[in-house]
Amino acid sequence: MTGPALSSTATLRETMGSYYRSLGDADTAPVAWCSSVGPAELLRALGYRVFFPENHAAMLGAARTANRVMPIAHAQGYSQDICSYLTSDIGAYLAGETPLKAYGLTSVPRADVLVFNTNQCRDVRDWFEWYGRQWDVPVIGVRSPRSIDTVTDDDVEGVARQIEALVPTLEAVSGARLDGARLAQVVAISRECSHLWGACLGTAAARPAPFTFFDGTIQMGPAVVLRGMEEACAYYRSLLAELEERVRTRVAAVRGESLRLYWDGMPLWGRLRALATNFAEFGTAVVASTYCNSWIFPDLDADDPIRSMARASLNLFIARSEEPKEQYIERMVRQFDVDGIVFHDCRTCPNNSNTRYAMPQRLSKRLGIPSLVLDGDVNDLRCYSDEQGRTNIEGFVEQLADTRASRRGA
Repeated sequence: MTGPALSSTATLRETMGSYYRSLGDADTAPVAWCSSVGPAELLRALGYRVFFPENHAAMLGAARTANRVMPIAHAQGYSQDICSYLTSDIGAYLAGETPLKAYGLTSVPRADVLVFNTNQCRDVRDWFEWYGRQWDVPVIGVRSPRSIDTVTDDDVEGVARQIEALVPTLEAVSGARLDGARLAQVVAISRECSHLWGACLGTAAARPAPFTFFDGTIQMGPAVVLRGMEEACAYYRSLLAELEERVRTRVAAVRGESLRLYWDGMPLWGRLRALATNFAEFGTAVVASTYCNSWIFPDLDADDPIRSMARASLNLFIARSEEPKEQYIERMVRQFDVDGIVFHDCRTCPNNSNTRYAMPQRLSKRLGIPSLVLDGDVNDLRCYSDEQGRTNIEGFVEQLADTRASRRGA
């Protein structure tokens, strides 16, 4: 059974609601669309209201409306096999649907400029270029290297120059000049937000864990859409205090926690509650994840804003090669003392699925713990079977219990 709800969630709703409503007031400031780990700090420093379409697509997935609108994008020539965030979002736009209607918006905010970073995948560029053609506005971005073994100074310099090259267009669209002091201030706020969010996630190393990966996918909202804004820091100070109090008083996110898991890959947005319930029924807490930790940026440095932004984007887990990814997961497994790893093989997101080149097998051998692969997708619910998923989870939990018993016997 799951434990009591976090009191901070009421404040989270207010914080996120205020952000979404501010997008409806965008006639007072230019609007920039930004990919989730794009140069948001640069945009904030230039006075843009920043919109993150991946967040919007995740809302469509969580509302379980994505499957109704994706066929509209498929009819435009976008394959069923590409990012279902992209096809959900474009399909919803063409259908005139958006979860932002709950906040008084009739549509996604019209961009004055769209800014991408391909450190995640090529899809964000294709996605933004579709809107660029619709609205006849500039689409600019960073073409980042991927599958990086070691991030070098040359890598950082190359990305930094691309970020600097964005400035003239962004200044022309906004009608403002970039203020170096303001950029440093925004980067400092992002760094603090990153630190606070990391500290919140770190509380799950305690036994019992005060919150889980499934809680984290909701609580991460400000870290994604309010990077560089004090509102995000204020929220995470409050959340961290509540989580630390839970650790002190041993309030568990999963009552009777007996097993602990690590989650690698994207969330299944339309099945988060069902999956949280499935794991909790077996006394199993999913205490850490690659996904939620992807918005922790220790490289950000107000004394060197542009290059630190470049380094942070290159050190992103999804941009790294197999060996540094495995080393990262190994550190997380040890930090959070987990009994097994769940890998989500996301059908339409191969760049954030680490199951297809034998990583689960290598890590199981390397760490001596079992792993489970769940087939699914971020938004396309046709890719996930509730019955099959539950059966696999139940069998995996039994395997974990047997493995742990064997270890104790040894």
